[in-house]
Amino acid sequence: MPKLKTKSGVKKRFKITATGKIKHGVAGKRHRLISHNAKYIRQNRGTSVLSEADTPRVKLWAPYGLK
Repeated sequence: MPKLKTKSGVKKRFKITATGKIKHGVAGKRHRLISHNAKYIRQNRGTSVLSEADTPRVKLWAPYGLK
């Protein structure tokens, strides 16, 4: 069988934790922040863990894991 390729967007956007969960950056932080309140901006700071429903699909896109 040939090797499977990793989707290049996944390499840039996700990291896998030691327990197998997937971390990702939170959306909505780049521009038009004046229209959002301070609570929205504060809660979307940093990274968050991907939901359990979306995790298997992202793991399919990275068949050999991520560094």
